[in-house]
Amino acid sequence: MPKAKGKTRRQKFGYNVNRKRLNRNARRKAAPRIECSHIRHAWDHAKSVRQNLAEMGLAIDPNKAVPLRKRKVKAMEVDVEERPKELVRKPYVLNDLEAEASLPEKKGNTLSRDLIDYVHYMVENHGEDYKAMARDEKNYYQDTPKQIRNKINVYKRFYPAEWQTFIDSLQKIKMDVE
Repeated sequence: MPKAKGKTRRQKFGYNVNRKRLNRNARRKAAPRIECSHIRHAWDHAKSVRQNLAEMGLAIDPNKAVPLRKRKVKAMEVDVEERPKELVRKPYVLNDLEAEASLPEKKGNTLSRDLIDYVHYMVENHGEDYKAMARDEKNYYQDTPKQIRNKINVYKRFYPAEWQTFIDSLQKIKMDVE
């Protein structure tokens, strides 16, 4: 529906607004956030992306950084020109990234405490008898013998050292009873 005639107000110029600061802040907000903290701290907003990455020793295009050799065309040694290497002014960024990449990966996936207690209970009471485990009253989810065996195998795979100490403690208890 069209607006009523004469109801629009004319925009007036804001003399008390600092346009330079407004544009700079708008440019900063429009730029994407750099997730990597090492690159973000070394970033110079006055320079282009290509210049920033070249100063850090990083490549903007991996295909140009490591060119593939073409098998069809064999270039003469005279024809091949070496491009001058760009000066790396911020090598600490590259060193930090390499150090972070060389750290061992954290094991993110773990098993729930309920599943660990379930496996401990079943193995303590029934040993390797999966059919007896399936008939046990603590088998709330009514797992089949094969499902229980798979849960125990998952536990063995996730925590091999803990599994070994658990089995050793069961063997010690059995020896003490005999």
